[in-house]
Amino acid sequence: MTTVDPDFAAKEAKQARRERLFTRINKADAWLKVLGLGWITTMVKAAAGDNPKAQMKDIWQLFCVPILAIVLFLTAWGTLAPKVQTSLGAVPGPAQVWEQAVALHEDAQAKAESARVFEERVEQRNQRLIDAGRADEVKDIAYTGAPSYYDQIWTSIQTVFFGFLVATVVAVPLGISAGLSVTANAALNPIIQIFKPVSPLAWLPIVTMVVSAVYTTNDGLFEKSFLVSAITVTLCSLWPTLINTALGVSSIDKDLVNVSKVLKMNTYTKITKLVLPSALPLIFTGLRLSLGVGWMVLIAAEMLAQNPGLGKFVWDEFQNGSSDSLARIMVAVLTIGIIGFLLDRLMFTIQSLFTFTNNR
Repeated sequence: MTTVDPDFAAKEAKQARRERLFTRINKADAWLKVLGLGWITTMVKAAAGDNPKAQMKDIWQLFCVPILAIVLFLTAWGTLAPKVQTSLGAVPGPAQVWEQAVALHEDAQAKAESARVFEERVEQRNQRLIDAGRADEVKDIAYTGAPSYYDQIWTSIQTVFFGFLVATVVAVPLGISAGLSVTANAALNPIIQIFKPVSPLAWLPIVTMVVSAVYTTNDGLFEKSFLVSAITVTLCSLWPTLINTALGVSSIDKDLVNVSKVLKMNTYTKITKLVLPSALPLIFTGLRLSLGVGWMVLIAAEMLAQNPGLGKFVWDEFQNGSSDSLARIMVAVLTIGIIGFLLDRLMFTIQSLFTFTNNR
């Protein structure tokens, strides 16, 4: 009869638990890298005792170096900013910008509370009319207070996604056509080359006049200012997706194309089963570029046309000329940059769900 060494069994059980732990860590690592948080995996592995020396080197590269760079940037900013004098006073440092960020947050909370109180009063008024048998006098009165900083952020995000989605619906089919057909490519190429470099500032007056002439209703689904900004985003952001889609489709392995001919696939099956799966990495690269371009274009369009959003907020603060305006503009600049980064991470996350890629 054989006996099992208790110490050996304990070591085996410990090793099995260790392997299960690292399996879970490696599974989480794929998503953390997509979110730009790969350094968390390295820290967890180091804490779990997986080659701490090598993990500490990775922690230095992935976490410590970026943090150090940010600290050095903030230090240089705080040191040099007070030495630069503008028409609005000295350039604000990190502390002043943070103060205005907190002030904008508190202002947004106050405006949200005002809107809530207003809506409660309207609801109470309407209820009194109903109780008095005057239901025909009930009205839905919209709150007309100034939008908060968060409202303007949300307006810009909605606008850029609407313009981006329209651009995608237009660009992907055209890109597939250009990639599959030499004739379609020859027809689209001069149009792309002519209109791709056009600045949003050139499109904006044309779009404004066309929307004003065509969209004459005042109670439609969208406001005119929203459509002007969104269409401008569409016109400037569709080109990267169109070009990358055409390139991805035209780069499909010729052997796969020959297989589709042998199997006598119809056009729909060929596109859905062969073309799109093969071209998806480049299509998503185009989509990421288009969303980034659209976000930059939107801010410029909102500033020039005075349409609601972050661009208008920046312009209003510039025109305001108060002592806090420059700090608030810098808050908006940082907000625009952070949102642009998050939009890119969002697109990369969606790309990771449908394609295999090592791009970060």
